[in-house]
Amino acid sequence: MPDLVIRHIDNLMAERIKALAKERQWSINDVVLHALRHGLGMASTNLFAETMLDPGELTTLGGQWDAKEKAVFQEAVQALSRTPPTQLAPGNLLQGDDEL
Repeated sequence: MPDLVIRHIDNLMAERIKALAKERQWSINDVVLHALRHGLGMASTNLFAETMLDPGELTTLGGQWDAKEKAVFQEAVQALSRTPPTQLAPGNLLQGDDEL
């Protein structure tokens, strides 16, 4: 497999990658691969064949959910999966005094 070098990653992104790796007990490489696959629309059910880690952690429901709650959660996950990555970028989020 080819290797890529990514330059000029801002501190916020680097810290988020490290935090996710620690939180999920994944390697930094696995976090970056996961982000790239999702960002490029290449995610599949067999996402981490290389490491056999479960990439669907955030889409798995825990606790007691009724049918209505499950449907709302799934709708929210689907909406987020269709959201362009640039729309959720920190520079595009509204500040406290900005108008809608």
